[in-house]
Amino acid sequence: MDREAYRTCCSLVKIPRQSYEQFWSSHFLDYIDKELNYSKFFKKYLLPNHPCMFSRRFTEDWKCRKQWVTEEGKPNFQKLLQEFDETPVPVANCNAKEYNANPKQVMPFKEFIHYWKEYIQNGHSSPKGCLYLKDWHMSRDFPEHNLYVTPIYFSSDWLNEYWDTLEVDDYRFVYMGPKGSWTPFHADVFRSYSWSANICGRKKWLLYPPGQEEFLRDTHGNLTYDVTSAELHDRGLFPHSEEACQPLEIIQEAGEIIFVPSGWHHQVYNLEDTISINHNWLNGCNVDIMWQFLQSELSSVQKEIDEWRNTMDSWHQHCQVIMKACSGINYGEFASFLKIIADNRMALLNSCSSGDSSDYPRHLSETLITLGPYHAAFDLQRVAHILECLLCNEDFKRLDHSTLNLQPDTMLQQIRDTIQSTRGQHLLYQE
Repeated sequence: MDREAYRTCCSLVKIPRQSYEQFWSSHFLDYIDKELNYSKFFKKYLLPNHPCMFSRRFTEDWKCRKQWVTEEGKPNFQKLLQEFDETPVPVANCNAKEYNANPKQVMPFKEFIHYWKEYIQNGHSSPKGCLYLKDWHMSRDFPEHNLYVTPIYFSSDWLNEYWDTLEVDDYRFVYMGPKGSWTPFHADVFRSYSWSANICGRKKWLLYPPGQEEFLRDTHGNLTYDVTSAELHDRGLFPHSEEACQPLEIIQEAGEIIFVPSGWHHQVYNLEDTISINHNWLNGCNVDIMWQFLQSELSSVQKEIDEWRNTMDSWHQHCQVIMKACSGINYGEFASFLKIIADNRMALLNSCSSGDSSDYPRHLSETLITLGPYHAAFDLQRVAHILECLLCNEDFKRLDHSTLNLQPDTMLQQIRDTIQSTRGQHLLYQE
């Protein structure tokens, strides 16, 4: 991030997001074919939460685009089998529905490839249904492969930074599916951003701007499973469906990368045999959307078990336990998440104070250093804003703060002191 972008953002408390009306009747989004300055991407797409597509030139040097793809542009099954053979992988059945998603099973990679080859030979059909390898943590399972490089535009990634620190999970995935495989209507985990690169094949995306999904709920408040289903026209079941805008319909070609912003619900189809790499990610531009989502998730849990509120002394703690089980995170872990992000950036700025790059703590990633002190300061300001929100939140106040890794008021003061110190040394104003 450069100084101009930092000055634009440093006074922001609530990220100003423009109306999404421009996307209500459009079938086009910005196509980026030339190198784009990171700060321009930050201001034009991250802050306003707008989608875009990057051309294949941004993936042309990736090893996986050369090794996993034949000269004809098809999946290279032979090479893939050599690399992954008996590796267990998660596979969904696109023809089955289970709680508004596709049920999954785990099978050896070679078994899935055997199925896929037979599926193609049978005219893209199988009595087993349409199977789709998805949400496979390939880069976590095979870190030494270095098959692709995350573009700088998507590198301010708090979500994977946090999980990498804990060394228990990540949100980097590989998808492999035959023609006809698809993903039902959804928004991404924690309302994160996502980016998706087609290694080979083509996808069709149906994207809805934030807020439009409310028109696509049934009379029970449940989101539709399939936005192309005829049942959406049943006013008795989906009373507001006709109020929704038409989706932004995008065809993604081989090598291209789509940026899907926070809270944009979408449905995705593989138009050919397709391999893609997908990351979910969060940063200072959308952490407020994550916080809004977490509040909504807790509210839903509280409504579900409200009848026991007055009969359980630990009702609020039980709500947090259930929230963690359903959503993958609760308020306590969210506080831990913010602490790790803040600690890393304060360490970076404090190291900058010495003027010696060799003083960077070893745990700081090259990406964090590359993004530089302006970005670190912006991130800290965003963390500080969320901490202020936590301190005012009644449900957060009810947590047992002695069990938290982070004491918000203490962390808030540390952040303010760090930013003030670096400003005093003019580190945030140098060219």
